Amino acid sequence: MVQSTAPTGQAPKAPAASRRGLFLSIAAAAVVLAGIALDTKIVHIGSEADVRQQAFSPDGYGQTEFPRIRDAVKAKAGEAPEVAAAIAADKDAAIAKYGTPASTGAILSVRVTGTAGEPKAGIYPLAVEGLPEGVAVRVQTGPAINGTDLRDAPGDIAFGSFKNQIEYQNAGSGINRAMKAEVLDKIDAANLTGKTVEVVGAFRLINPKNWLITPVEVVVK
Repeated sequence: MVQSTAPTGQAPKAPAASRRGLFLSIAAAAVVLAGIALDTKIVHIGSEADVRQQAFSPDGYGQTEFPRIRDAVKAKAGEAPEVAAAIAADKDAAIAKYGTPASTGAILSVRVTGTAGEPKAGIYPLAVEGLPEGVAVRVQTGPAINGTDLRDAPGDIAFGSFKNQIEYQNAGSGINRAMKAEVLDKIDAANLTGKTVEVVGAFRLINPKNWLITPVEVVVK
């Protein structure tokens, strides 16, 4: 029996079917790459699209929002004795005139002039003339500013505008830090005892006889 062999030094030829398979694979890969290229959006650094894709910045948000929140609080603020009297007479009417409804207690805006007492954890009690007996007024000065009273004061910063609850909470913290940089860091907030201070700010109406004010403006006499 005679066996045929390929000439010495010459490799066997690849079957035609194998070559066709290789060509088809290359063509399929080219189609996939073309599809990826069509679906890819080029974003230039600093462009509007680039800004949208950046992570949420609480401090950037606070710096942007605080000026208008400050102006909104100042526009609605009533003098402390008149706000206290309005709350005692008709709480809903007082909220409509001086504040904003909120799910965890309405936010009221107020102007207070008083003498600062001894602070506790950065919170000063204020002795304010003309208030009904039993109404206690305090103002927080930091270093930590707690609560979301400033975030909730204008009434148009809603949970639905944020990705999740953490972002929503962080927005409030960013606003508080912006306020601190703009207002409290410019006064000697650690040494107010015995001094007369004029405060414009917001407080959450949970207990009508206990106001904890987050300021948007402080003047030390």
